[in-house]
This record gives sequence, structure tokens and C-alpha cells, in this order.
Amino acid sequence: MSDLIPVDYSGEHVLTTEQLAQAYECEPKQIKQNFNNNKAHFEEGRHYYKVEGEALNNLRVENIDLQISPMTRTLYLWTRRGASRHSKMLGTDKAWEMFDALEENYFNPRPKALTPAEQMAHGLLAAQKLLDEKDKRIEEMRPKEIFADAVSVSKTDILIGDLAKLIKQNGHDIGQKRLFAWLREKGYLIKRKGLDWNMPTQKAMEMKLFRVKETVVTHSDGHTTISKTTKVTGKGQVYFVNKFLNGSKAVLE
Repeated sequence: MSDLIPVDYSGEHVLTTEQLAQAYECEPKQIKQNFNNNKAHFEEGRHYYKVEGEALNNLRVENIDLQISPMTRTLYLWTRRGASRHSKMLGTDKAWEMFDALEENYFNPRPKALTPAEQMAHGLLAAQKLLDEKDKRIEEMRPKEIFADAVSVSKTDILIGDLAKLIKQNGHDIGQKRLFAWLREKGYLIKRKGLDWNMPTQKAMEMKLFRVKETVVTHSDGHTTISKTTKVTGKGQVYFVNKFLNGSKAVLE
């Protein structure tokens, strides 16, 4: 049994006529005769595969150890069900005995028991795979997770000057003036001079990166005006620090 060369075809273990005869301790011609006399009881694709032409050439190359003769034009491969039919037709004790062995050891092989050394090696490989996946996830999630740890995803609105300090704390040297210039250049703040200068653009507001704080200022003569201050939301803080940790190349679309 152990000297049978495993053959796979169409996703399952199969046996050649010669291998089946070897297992059942009979002549290959007996297998062929039983098949020819009982073809109605065999279904191609279920009990056997008939391999010819290019498929046979490929099988010959993929299973060199079988030493399929170049003179062979048609090769029959028997499935588990086909092997069962042949054991019944032969009817010998040996055929029945060997079919049970084939079913348990050839068609449904049990996983090989690993030695302690092999078990340790598999464990080390599994552990290394977990570490590799963890490192990959850290890189994919960076810088979001790093920044989340740094600011605990702040829910407090801050001034743009404070955002500059936060970005600097996370490794990118930038001051308030340069940050304002960058935000205008990338389309987050309005760069047109006027009353709306340095106010958030419509797109930035829709993304909830900023909030405009309005303060009523009462002057000495009694008249009042409204002062507007652009503040960065918690979401905006995470967003912009991540941008700078990624190279600060993104432009608002």
C-alpha cells in the first residue's frame, strides 16, 4: 500500500489500472475485463476518468515516477467509487481487504503526525506570521493610531496656532504662519484677501475640519461687531497631523 505513487486528477486521488491491480493482487487484464463487461455500471467522471491527448501528455509530465509508456494512447484513472466497484466485481477477500485500506490510507490520507521538533518549527512559523501581520497593520494604520495615542482623538476645538504646535510635537517642524500659508495653498482656507481671508473653504467645512467661532464685540462708543475665529475640530486635528506625518502633500479636492 505504501509503495503506491499518489496520483491526483481533477482535484481527487485516483489510481491507474496497473496500481489498482497491484493493490487487489490481480492482473490488470482482470480490471479491464470487468470494466468492459460492466460498462453500464461505470460513469465517467464519477467512477473513472478517461485521459487522452494533451491531458495524457500533461499527466505523463506531472507524474514522471509513474513511467507512463509513450505508446499509451488512452489511460483510465479510477476514483474511490470506481475502486469500490472493482473490489465488488472481483469478489475476493483480498480485494475487499485492500479496498478498505485504500479508502482509509490512500483516498482519505490522515495528516502525518508531527515530531516535537516539527511542532516547534510550525509554532515558530505561526508566531512569526502573526508578528509580520502585526507589523504590517501598524504600518498601514500609521499615523492614525500614533496620533490617536498622542492626542486621544481630541474633542476640543483648538486654534490653528495650537494645531501647529501639535504637528510639531508629532515630528514635523512648522510654525503658525507657515501652517496658515500651507492651509491656504492646499485649499483648506480662503486665500482671497477680504473679510473671508483665512476662513475655512466650503469643502473644508463640509468635511467638518473646522468650526468658525463668532464673538460679539462691544466697542466703547456702544456699537457692536462680530469677530470670527477659525478653530480646528477634533476630527480636523487628527486629519491634519496625519497629513503631515504622511508628507503633507495632499491637496483638498
